[in-house]
Amino acid sequence: MRLPRFDYVNPATLEEGLDVLQEYGSKAKILAGGTDLIVNMKYKVVCPEKVISIKSLPDLSSISPEGKDQVKIGACATLSDSVANTVLAEEFPAFRQALQSVASKHIRNAATIGGNICLDNRCWYYNQSKLWRDAREVCYKLGGRLCHAIKGSERCHAINSSDTAPVLIALGAKIKLAKKGHERIIPLKDFYLDNGAQPTAREPEEMVTSVSIPKSTENSRTTFIKVSMRKGIDFAMGSIAGNVTHNGKGVAEVALVLGSLASKPIVLKKASQVIKEEGFTEGAIEKAALTARSELGSLTNLFTSAGYKRHLAEVLVKRALGELTNHNETTGRTKR
Repeated sequence: MRLPRFDYVNPATLEEGLDVLQEYGSKAKILAGGTDLIVNMKYKVVCPEKVISIKSLPDLSSISPEGKDQVKIGACATLSDSVANTVLAEEFPAFRQALQSVASKHIRNAATIGGNICLDNRCWYYNQSKLWRDAREVCYKLGGRLCHAIKGSERCHAINSSDTAPVLIALGAKIKLAKKGHERIIPLKDFYLDNGAQPTAREPEEMVTSVSIPKSTENSRTTFIKVSMRKGIDFAMGSIAGNVTHNGKGVAEVALVLGSLASKPIVLKKASQVIKEEGFTEGAIEKAALTARSELGSLTNLFTSAGYKRHLAEVLVKRALGELTNHNETTGRTKR
């Protein structure tokens, strides 16, 4: 498939890129690794007038400490560079595991952390050739007024498939967004919206420039589990990240985040509260897993059936909490 016609812009500085983005807004697309954008352009699901390449901007590719308590990753840092970084490997092994689960090594060599965070939502009826889509009514994601995945739905249910988002949310990560003359920092959990047609809070004139992760503590532990048809290449059928922090009295904080099941990563507040109140008992883990099923909302039959997704969510919660429990019992201390 051939790419549609577009103007390629290679700014020398971030400010130059933001100037172009300010002028063209939704008519422009940001190019970093291009592993998702180029495919979507060939399928004609996106046809930007301008493609703004930011992959050569050095300020966006670094991985470095940010103060004493955080690590900052530039949006253009490749997944392979992030996997190889010793600070990330030591501080956030579960995040490193999530990075290694993305696609193949060849793709990780080009793909960036900013691109994975901003990965466009996927749908059987959207990620097809233009010829295939032209035979059907226009859906919400392409500007229409219907969802092919759930008939009668008032919104798009395309699925968020980012492998890094769940664990970054569980770790309390924040992202920096920049547009001409303005920057803002928001928790990553607030970046995602439950609408496949508008999956993030990023404005058309904004780009993600970095993600910052709070450093681990001696009494915290994070885990990541991904279920897919094949270990490499495939998107997840479902994933989960779990993070727990202990204090002298027991469980202080718990975060459980499901990925690849809905239009945004699902933060399981009620299931987490069960563990926070009752601890890592066998009964509490079972109760938390059942509670998680009630927090999923409407699920589509995209990629796997809705019934399978609910069952998978329950299993993933049990496995994640089981890993955290077993770690505590065998080591007597926790560390991400």
